[in-house]
Amino acid sequence: MFFEWLHFTYFGISIIDRLSGIFVHFFPFVSQQKNKDASSSKKKVSDLKPVRNSMMLFRGAEYYRFSVATGKNPLTEHDISLTSSDLQNIFCYDSLRTESSQDEVTMFHAWKEEDRAKRIDLAHKAISINPHNPGALIILAEEEASTITEIEDQLRLAVKSSEVACKQSHSMTQQDPVYKPLHERNGYILAYCKIRLAVCLRKLGKVKEAIKVYRDLSKDDRSLHFANIHENLIECLLEIQNYSDVQQVMSKQEEQCLFKSTVMCYTFALLKAKAVGEKFNIDVASKRGPNTAEMAAVDAIHVAVEMNPHIPRYLLELKSLVLPSEHVYKRGDSEAIMYAFHHLRHWKKVEGALNLLSSTWEGTFRRIPFPLERGHHFHPYPTNMEALDRQVLPAHHEMSLFPHKDTPFFMVFTGVLCFSFMTLTVVAYHFPKAMTQYAKTVTTVFIMILDKLVPTDIFGIFG
Repeated sequence: MFFEWLHFTYFGISIIDRLSGIFVHFFPFVSQQKNKDASSSKKKVSDLKPVRNSMMLFRGAEYYRFSVATGKNPLTEHDISLTSSDLQNIFCYDSLRTESSQDEVTMFHAWKEEDRAKRIDLAHKAISINPHNPGALIILAEEEASTITEIEDQLRLAVKSSEVACKQSHSMTQQDPVYKPLHERNGYILAYCKIRLAVCLRKLGKVKEAIKVYRDLSKDDRSLHFANIHENLIECLLEIQNYSDVQQVMSKQEEQCLFKSTVMCYTFALLKAKAVGEKFNIDVASKRGPNTAEMAAVDAIHVAVEMNPHIPRYLLELKSLVLPSEHVYKRGDSEAIMYAFHHLRHWKKVEGALNLLSSTWEGTFRRIPFPLERGHHFHPYPTNMEALDRQVLPAHHEMSLFPHKDTPFFMVFTGVLCFSFMTLTVVAYHFPKAMTQYAKTVTTVFIMILDKLVPTDIFGIFG
């Protein structure tokens, strides 16, 4: 009972529960007999949905060029199908009760097409019919343009054409309400074009212009349908090291998003680390004890690591990065790659931030030994995350499986000890004479060793 209490106090789980978990692990068919009436909170954790990467790269200028140069496909078929489904919901409005033009019919087939070359051909065909078709311009920008400069030109044309279409549909809606769905769809297309243009401007180094676009988009509810604009805005503000504006954006979103977003959690930790990072020394802090600012920074890092435990290994460059996928799973390896790919440079700019992170991030799991089983600030870490991440991450990527579910030393020691006693019992039962002789030999050798190591007076004392 003492060891049971000690194990539960340190690991947060009973030895019996852990043994039952190991039994289910080795006999998966037992898990099929689980009660189907599980709690709603556990269902919410397991039923994870992919989230669109709002800062995803451009297929033609980045993903496709990488594939040609390395021979490795950075996108999975599942990831591509998710993106195709998203774009069809935006650009295909066949259900609307309006007459579609020939270029819209062509683009309807283009969005349904799975082959990249055929999609581009259909987009060119639509452009020949209507040079201002926003959907065709988006396809050419995303998949055909080989440089970011070419993408910018295409996206600016797409924004202008979608603005014109949005104004026309607005006037049509005022005359006849039947055109209201068309106007709403044109508004979503305009928001999507602006989001992709802002990403393009950020890549070209036009950060201030991108910030302006993101600030305007943050006032439009339709843009939030595609991306978390505040996360994109924070990344741009970190690029120009405008930490005061970052703090203002964080304070506005803190109550709603801080404990729901990985970017928010790690940005909050970065700001706290910036306040103490330059003067932080782990040896000095361990001797004198951390002060208030250092404790706040450490606590912020612990919160961030609990939110997504994979990110520190990428930020500290203990694990190599790959191109981020077009969809990610929150708290998973896919989200960690997305964050580190865009934010690693910001952590390097803050002096001492990575040093503080490397010294403190593993301490999170002393408070929460197994995030797979329980959580401190958040829900328990999802148990099916590895299988979900594998759907959107390329096959050549070695996935991060941290946190590992290590077996406690007490269980290993007890198991080895019990197995040894069982083995000796079985052998002694079948070979009693041999075991008797073996026991006498071991006893004789042990006594000879004691005679050499222990003074003889000791034996006289004990008679």
